[in-house]
Amino acid sequence: MAFPDRIERTVELAQPPERVWAALTTADGLGTWFGNRAEVDLRVGGEAKLTWDSGDTATLTIERLEPPHVFGYTWPVHGLPDNDPRRTYVEFTLAPHGVGTTLTMVESGFAQLPDAEHKAAFSGNDRGWTNELGELVAYLDGQA
Repeated sequence: MAFPDRIERTVELAQPPERVWAALTTADGLGTWFGNRAEVDLRVGGEAKLTWDSGDTATLTIERLEPPHVFGYTWPVHGLPDNDPRRTYVEFTLAPHGVGTTLTMVESGFAQLPDAEHKAAFSGNDRGWTNELGELVAYLDGQA
């Protein structure tokens, strides 16, 4: 049986691509909507380290960087041990739309997982992206 390999979301934002880009790629941005703190080495091969007040952490390895249009990274698969080498790839694409931005997020790589791991990772991230993108919208809408 084939499993879904990707999660895709599209969000219409009122802000221009440059503001959305900053929210996605800076420590101030990521550390507000996608974690509680962040450190970002913004270059291909660089890392973004996210920390939550709960003690959870995530390290993103930047794979694609085309300011202010494409930001892509790999990160650990939800539910697998920290030392597992498998990763999923997340890509944000920003397109101007009027005075705002159409943001498309795609996370792929779930098909590499066996049934039990796939179910946990895919469903966890599917729910997670709904929450996180909602936080991104709230963060951007709340900026002066």
